Amino acid sequence: MELQVYNTLSRKKEKFEPVNPPFVGMYVCGPTVYGHGHLGHGRAAVTFDVIFRYLKHLGYKVRYVRNVTDVGHLENDADVGEDKIEKRARLERL
Repeated sequence: MELQVYNTLSRKKEKFEPVNPPFVGMYVCGPTVYGHGHLGHGRAAVTFDVIFRYLKHLGYKVRYVRNVTDVGHLENDADVGEDKIEKRARLERL
């Protein structure tokens, strides 16, 4: 079986070719947990889990790393200001 992926740069489907076959690395941003939970948190988990499982099914050796964010995201994504998680904790008195 051959996996094809859509390349947004070339705007066409291309054969998936790992840099170092048969190894594939996946680094995926997990949920950012400073706000209320929502469907988007689950969507990302399911989507990348399906990709991981399909790659394994095709015979690739997959290293799947997913983070859970984390302190360090400042308001308005600027380099200055208050950390979003710390601000939420302060407002909720946690």
